[in-house]
Amino acid sequence: MTTFAELGLAPRILQALEEEGYTTPTPIQRDSIPHALKGKDILGIAQTGTGKTAAFGLPLLHNLAESKGRPPRGGCRALILSPTRELASQIADSLKAYGRHMGLSVAVIFGGVPHGPQRRALAHGIDILVATPGRLQDHMDEGSARLDMVNALVLDEADQMLDKGFWPAIRRILPKLPQPRHTMFFSATMPTEVAKLAGEILRDPIRVEVAPVSSTAERVTQKLVVIEQGRKRAKLAELLRMDGVGRALVFSRTKHGADRIVKNLEADGIAANAIHGNKSQGQRERALADFKSGRAPVLVATDIAARGIDVDGVTHVIQYDMPDTPEAYVHRIGRTARAGASGIAVAMCAPDEREKLWQVEKLIRMPIPATDERQDVSVPMYRTQGRPDAIKPAAGAGAGRGRGQPGGRGRSGGGGGGGQRPPQQARPAKPSTPRGGEAPVRRPTAPATAASKDRAWRDGDFRDAAPAFLRKR
Repeated sequence: MTTFAELGLAPRILQALEEEGYTTPTPIQRDSIPHALKGKDILGIAQTGTGKTAAFGLPLLHNLAESKGRPPRGGCRALILSPTRELASQIADSLKAYGRHMGLSVAVIFGGVPHGPQRRALAHGIDILVATPGRLQDHMDEGSARLDMVNALVLDEADQMLDKGFWPAIRRILPKLPQPRHTMFFSATMPTEVAKLAGEILRDPIRVEVAPVSSTAERVTQKLVVIEQGRKRAKLAELLRMDGVGRALVFSRTKHGADRIVKNLEADGIAANAIHGNKSQGQRERALADFKSGRAPVLVATDIAARGIDVDGVTHVIQYDMPDTPEAYVHRIGRTARAGASGIAVAMCAPDEREKLWQVEKLIRMPIPATDERQDVSVPMYRTQGRPDAIKPAAGAGAGRGRGQPGGRGRSGGGGGGGQRPPQQARPAKPSTPRGGEAPVRRPTAPATAASKDRAWRDGDFRDAAPAFLRKR
């Protein structure tokens, strides 16, 4: 199947797609839509930026138009759950565009804005409701939202929706939905534990995987800069001033870190805004508008907030901090090289982030081309020294703690990472003068045994034999 017309979609949807300039379905759309039109549950896995919204949105619009039902007051006929406000808004905008000739109502509810307008929209009934779990739960608790007439459920970014941060809200929402229903999960990654949960919710799903879970966008040029944490600020400003940088998306691990990065960039003369969960809806919308218009071509975001950023022309993605989960790396770099364009993804990795780097490279099954800009290269950055670009300690280096090298706990200023501790000189016994001139009475001691007196382990590096919680610092 090479055109949307061959997928069996309604003529009014095809008309809207033609007006939007869409002619050829992407692989995830081509493989998912025929099954979804038949009401089959779908577990769709594809890279970010490959058209997952249309993959579930088009059959959803088609099936709702075919059923010709009326939305219930206070409820909806189809529910789409999204992890972020921005992503929810973009999904709603796309559905309105695809269904402009269908006469179906689409509404979006999320936190950070007053309840009143959302409550009034729900009161009239909605064909398709796009919501974040937390705000939907609020409306359910207030009695302004009902889900007993939902015919179809879609979870976008399902890995995040079923992660520990969202699962409690999802667990409260699911029992309110009727059975049977049409359920579709779509995401760029699907860890094993999340897939297990999805298997409990989906009913004989059709698994559509057009690319491996670990794969990254083909048109993204990936780079790794190994650098100390304290020197990342100057390096970030250097990267953003390079030729060819248009819109740049910078990832921070924390909300406060994102604000700090923006403050530093403004001090360096670079216009930037931050977007994260502590920002109000108005602040997030203004930051995104400035990013799209070019007034502030640098946007600093956390992982969750960035799930809703779908902006054309992002030339660079820079990871100021390595992600806590390796799957987030795939999502991050997927913000560039969208809609057939190319892009550059740069990750800055400090020595204490090397374990996160190992997890990323294990997931994507390839080493990231690296340049070492550290001033102290005594800490080896790679678990496998045989890789072509493995960073090896320079001769004579290794001052400091040298974790991972023989005798890694040494603190001497010489080379070699410390080695074994030198034997300590025995201190002379202090003379004891007991009161009354009597000889001191000593308790009898048991003969020395290997278990009680052998302290040879003090002279070597014992971390390999220690429990995991002792080995990690």
